[in-house]
Formats: sequence, structure tokens, C-alpha cells
Amino acid sequence: MKKQLFSFLLAALCLSGLTACGPDDSAAADVPASTPASNEAAVPETVEPEPAQPDPAELYVNNLSLEAQVAQMFFARCPDVDAAALAEQYDIGGYILFGRDFEGQTRESISQTIQSYQDAAATPMLIGVDEEGGTVVRVSSNPAFRAEKFRSPQALYNEGGFDLITSDTKEKDALLASIGVNVNFAPVCDVSTDPNDFINARAFGQDAAQTSEYVRTVVEQMVEDGMGMVLKHFPGYGNNVDTHTGIAMDNRSIEQFRASDFVPFEAGIDAGAQSILVSHNIVQCMDGELPASLSPAVHDILRSELGFDGVIMTDDLIMEAITDYTGGENAAVLAVQAGNDMLVSSDFVTQYNAVLAAVQDGTISQERIRESAVRVIRWKMELGLLDAAK
Repeated sequence: MKKQLFSFLLAALCLSGLTACGPDDSAAADVPASTPASNEAAVPETVEPEPAQPDPAELYVNNLSLEAQVAQMFFARCPDVDAAALAEQYDIGGYILFGRDFEGQTRESISQTIQSYQDAAATPMLIGVDEEGGTVVRVSSNPAFRAEKFRSPQALYNEGGFDLITSDTKEKDALLASIGVNVNFAPVCDVSTDPNDFINARAFGQDAAQTSEYVRTVVEQMVEDGMGMVLKHFPGYGNNVDTHTGIAMDNRSIEQFRASDFVPFEAGIDAGAQSILVSHNIVQCMDGELPASLSPAVHDILRSELGFDGVIMTDDLIMEAITDYTGGENAAVLAVQAGNDMLVSSDFVTQYNAVLAAVQDGTISQERIRESAVRVIRWKMELGLLDAAK
């Protein structure tokens, strides 16, 4: 009877929750008091996301006037007189120097001249040259800067393979940096295996795979050296005629471009390329009406298909392929509308005023200008010309 009464009381206590029940009461007693009951879900700690850091390039552009933002979009041909005064007046994005700018100069004198441009400009300038090696050597063609001209990519590779390409790039970067140049308009990424092609002497001269390895090698070394680079001439020159002297029509298929011409540009982008120059060729499969440099469709391929988010720039807007097509002045407006971030221009003042007027009358939006100004300033920060921490 007592045993039955004890069982009845124990069952009642279990139902009321006043005691633990089961075959091993001691195990239940060992469970820490902080352990949640089996029917209660543990509540995870709430982790506040890190606040997004403001983009230093955007912060910098916030303090630039519209006029200065437009001027940052120009890589102007350095004028032969009053270059420092022009840089001070307009806050120009950059100057590109040619052979004439090095005539009669020494390393010391050209360094002082370039520094005078930097001292005059409110925003540090990109200072560029075409020092490809071979037929295009603006600096080393002058014996005061190097005993011999830099050799072409083809000559270097034939003698010493990619090791010599690397050491040559390193020497080139060191020379340019020593005189104040921070951008070399190289490497040439065009695929050309035919010596009769206009571009062949400037190209690597081999197929897409080997040209890609050349581009990757050069870009990686330039990034390591802190030298700005410009891949050219997108979407690929092929066997087209010289656009300095007239319009070139490219009739190749988009499949040919994807299988060959785009490949070295993709290699350069993957290696860290900061800028790409677009040619003036009319490429039928992309845009049968507009030169590539003025074509939104071509720029969309570069941005969307190849995934490039750096600075896109035109070839010089006074080359005859463009002046014949547009008559000159409005080429700059079309170039901005196409999606270029920088305009290479030998007629800066005229084309600057054309773009500024187009913004002021609503033809071009201020946001479109700002987008490009931010890319240019970001490039300058990457090159150490501006402090990204500010």
C-alpha cells in the first residue's frame, strides 16, 4: 500500500514539473543551469554590419567644381608654350608629351619642367608619353635620356623571351618615373601576325595566346613599379589602315573579336590594367555608324562583357578619322556621351568648352561627368598622386 502511494505521489510531482523524471535522475541534475530548456530556441547575438566606408575618390570629387570635373576628363597634348599657366587655369587631368617636348632637354631640365606643371595644377596631373619601344619612342629617341632607343616587343622577345620583356619594362618604368612621367601609353595589345599590317611593327606580332602573355607580363611589372599603363587599341586593330590619315572600316565578325582580339585585353584587365584606349576604327559588327571611340555600343562591350571598370579614353580626337567624320568640335561631346572617361586631345580649350557647354545646356548630365571624374581621381590615387586616406 505504501509503495503504491509513493508511486502515485512521484507521478503527481512529475506532472507538476517540480522534479526531473526518467530512468537516470542524476544525469538531469548534472545539466548546467544556463542550458536552455529543450523547447526553447537559443537566440543568436545580433551583429551590427560594419558601416560602408566612403569612397575617397568620390569625396575628393565632391569638392571639385563642375568646371574642374570636366577638365579632369582631358589628357591634353602638352602645349609648347604656357603649359603651366594652362594647367593652373583649368586644373587639367593630364598632359601627354611628345618627341618635341624632349628636344634639347636633359633629365634634369625636363624633370623641372614637368614639376612646374604639377606645382601649377590644383590637382596632381597624369603625365603621359608613348614609350612603346621600337617605332614609337618619345623619350628614348633622345640620346640625352638613353644611349639607345628602347627596342620593340618583338625584338626583345626574339632575343630573350619574357624575361627580357620584364627587365625592359622595369628599366623603362624607372626612366620615366625619374623624370616625372607617371603614365606610359603602353602596352599595345593588338593581335597581328602579318608583317604587312599597319599595326604589326608596334604589336607583339604573335597569336592571341602569346600576345596575352606579353600583355600580362608587362602590366604586372608596371603595377609593381607604380607606373600607369594604357592598353591599346580596343577593340583590336587587326589589319586596318592608319586612322591618323582617315577612317578605317573593320568588317570582321564579333566571333573573331571574342576568339582573338579581346583576349589580350582580358589578360591585361585581369593583371590590373588601369586604363584602356579605344581606337577610331568603325567596327561593323559592333556599330556600323560610329567610330569605336565614339560608340556607346563598343564601350558597353568593354564595360559589360569584359568587365572593365577603370578609365576608358579615346585616341586623339584630332586624328583625321575623327575630324573627317565629325568636323572636329563636337567630337568631344560625342566621346563623353559614348562613355569615355578621358579624352586625348590636341585641341584642349575648344573641346573642353564644347563639353562644358553641353553639360550646361543639358545635353550631357552632371552625373555623367562626375562618374568619369571619380574614375580619373581614383586612378590618380592608385598611382600615389593623391592621398586616398584624405
